[in-house]
Amino acid sequence: MFDDIVTLCRVPGTGRVLEIGCGTGQATVPLAERGLEVVCVELGADLAAFAARNLTGFPNVRIVNEPFESWEPDGEYDAVVSFTAFHWLDPEVRYAKPAQILRPDGALAVVETHHARNDDPFWLDVQEDYDAVVPSPDNRPPPRAEEIGDLSAEIEASGAFRNVAVRRHRWDVRYTADEYIAVLSTYSPNLDLDEERRERLFDRIHRRLAKQGSVVKTYVATLNVATTLV
Repeated sequence: MFDDIVTLCRVPGTGRVLEIGCGTGQATVPLAERGLEVVCVELGADLAAFAARNLTGFPNVRIVNEPFESWEPDGEYDAVVSFTAFHWLDPEVRYAKPAQILRPDGALAVVETHHARNDDPFWLDVQEDYDAVVPSPDNRPPPRAEEIGDLSAEIEASGAFRNVAVRRHRWDVRYTADEYIAVLSTYSPNLDLDEERRERLFDRIHRRLAKQGSVVKTYVATLNVATTLV
């Protein structure tokens, strides 16, 4: 995926890249390892501090703890990238601001990560647990990989970019019951639940998964690359 970003965005070997919402710096490392100058704008103070520690070995990386919306650009960039954070940005500046700070033929790369349904019946059966503890019309199995869309229409509608490429990268991870509950514990909808309901939900899912031993979760990362219109 990172090779795709560098190639499709036509980033030169020592190019400047702005990363929006770097989090812990997990995606920053592969960019820095390619010799790119990376400026990371991260809203969360704890995450920015963690990323700074995580990237101490890369003098070509700078972490800025500030909202992207209020951050003052420090020159032009060859590419603007964002990994699973772009949708949190203010829609008023989501596309307009990157377009302003990119060089004339610069590119925007947005990666969205999705959970895709595979053939394991667990992903259908587990909906019973959600319906029992947190009933909602939004409770539904994840989509198949081929059903996952991209940002082409939204990018074109922005009036600032044209979508030039979409690439999808798929991988599988096997989880035990304990490991899968640990993953669920990081998801915002689950963190928003009161403790009693969260524990009931996790207990039901854990018992269901423990019976079958483990489960394979399929992830799909969708890379959208767009270039400025000017």
